Amino acid sequence: MQTFVRAVELGSLSAVAREQHTTQPTVSKIVAALEQDLGVRLLQRSTTHLAPTEQGRRFYERARRVLEEYGEAVADARGSTETPAGLLRVSAPVSIGVLRMNRLVQEFLALYPQIEIELILNDRFVDLVEEGMDVALRLGATLPPNVVARRVAVSPRGLVASVDYLRTHPRIERPEDVLAHNYLRFAWASEHYELHGPDGETVKLSASGRYRINNSLGIRESFLIGSGLGLAPAWLVQDLIDSGELAWVLPQWKASPHEAFLLYPSRRYQPLRTRAFLQFLSERLTQSPGFFAVE
Repeated sequence: MQTFVRAVELGSLSAVAREQHTTQPTVSKIVAALEQDLGVRLLQRSTTHLAPTEQGRRFYERARRVLEEYGEAVADARGSTETPAGLLRVSAPVSIGVLRMNRLVQEFLALYPQIEIELILNDRFVDLVEEGMDVALRLGATLPPNVVARRVAVSPRGLVASVDYLRTHPRIERPEDVLAHNYLRFAWASEHYELHGPDGETVKLSASGRYRINNSLGIRESFLIGSGLGLAPAWLVQDLIDSGELAWVLPQWKASPHEAFLLYPSRRYQPLRTRAFLQFLSERLTQSPGFFAVE
């Protein structure tokens, strides 16, 4: 069962063989024996690809849970339940992963020397069960089904530009003044956006700009070199605002904030390492630049 679970997680019988210090034919025979015992095909194999069948995917989820409970039982018998250990696989969007999560993961590893972490950065929605992820950090209200989602932090969004850009371009005193400027936006974002004022007023604007890019780090760099202004969440730019390189434009006017969620598969039991990581991120994320605690 353990060999099968690792085969699904690593996507390769050869990788399992290397991990277990054995040979690929030996691993293949172990999985084949499990399939024969169950009477179902668990893995689809080709010369270049390995993936669970539908029955294999369902069996993987339960087998993984059984192995985790077994590991916890062993730890309890040995009196070591208070020492989180083992592998955690974590998913996060690319930009926030590079700017914020990477440092937090390193801090967590320093606290728990018996834990290993694979941080997988990907902007697409990840099926936690199918791709063997223990925890995912996601931004926004649209979340994948069949997971537990814990809202842990918020990040305000507003218009931002470099200080040099603002010095050399027409003054912006009200939202309508933005229309005379080059607006930088994400490739997938709508050209229409709303700003909410301090008195509850809402203004709808249309983005007018010649440049779009599908990566937050690219937008961040574009602000820095003075290419224009645009909407940005505080987690993306707060450190540069604190350093005086960027500035909020019309700071009293904000767009809807980013909400940060920690996602994990819905299951009755969680390993101690997962619980420790979720608790750590819940506390530390709100201390990262541009994030605030949920009220």
